[in-house]
Amino acid sequence: MTRTALESLLAGNARHVESLGVDHFDGVREAQSPAVVSVSCSDSRVPADAVWSADRAGELFTSVNVGNQVWTEVDGRLVVNDAVGYAVSALRTTDVVVLGHTGCGAVTAAYETITDGSVGDLPPAVEAAISRLVPLAEEARELGVFDADTPGGEAVNRLVEYAVVRQVEYLTESDEVPEATDCWGFVYDFQRVYGDDDGAAYLVAANGESDPDALADVAPEGFEGRVQSIR
Repeated sequence: MTRTALESLLAGNARHVESLGVDHFDGVREAQSPAVVSVSCSDSRVPADAVWSADRAGELFTSVNVGNQVWTEVDGRLVVNDAVGYAVSALRTTDVVVLGHTGCGAVTAAYETITDGSVGDLPPAVEAAISRLVPLAEEARELGVFDADTPGGEAVNRLVEYAVVRQVEYLTESDEVPEATDCWGFVYDFQRVYGDDDGAAYLVAANGESDPDALADVAPEGFEGRVQSIR
C-alpha cells in the first residue's frame, strides 16, 4: 500500500467517524438482526450498501465477491455461500438479494472461457470463482440467450441477467434456505442498458419467477419501471 493510499483510507475513515451520530449503534452494539442479506459483486463501481441507501447500522447484511455468487463449493458440491447461509440460519434474515451488474468482469471471463477457450492466467481462487459461472454461460448459450452473432458486450449483459435469475432459482430450490425466505434478483445498471437512470437496480427475478409480466405484479406501486429484462 502506498503512503497516499494509506492516508486516503485514514482520512476517509475520519470522515466516516465524524458523520456518525452518537446514537448510530444504539440497539445493535451487541447483536444484529438485519432483514435483508444482499450479495453483490466486488466491482469497485457497485456500492454494496449505497445501492439501497442502507445507512443505518444493522440494516443490511452484505456479501461481496467475484461475480456476486450466492454459492460456493465444499467437498466437491455446490452449497449456499457462508454469508447467505449464516444470515438465513443464525440471523433469521427473511430476504435474500442477488445483485448483478452490467459489464461484469467475472461474467465476461466466463463468457470468454466458452467462446475463446481461455482468459489467461488467473490466481487459483479467481479461477475457481470463474469456473462456477462457466456452466451458466454454457446453459445460456444452449438456450439461445446469446449466440455467435450476438455482440460481445450485449451477450455479457444478457448473461449477467441470466446468472442472476439462475441463482435466485437455486436459492429458492435450496434446502439450506428456509421456505419462507423471499429471494430477489436485480441488475445494477451503470451502462444504461436497461434505462437512462445511472445506478438503478432493475428487478429481474423473484422467488424463482423471471417473467416480466409476473414480476410487474409484485413490484410496489410506483416502481413498475424498475422491472425489466434484456434476455
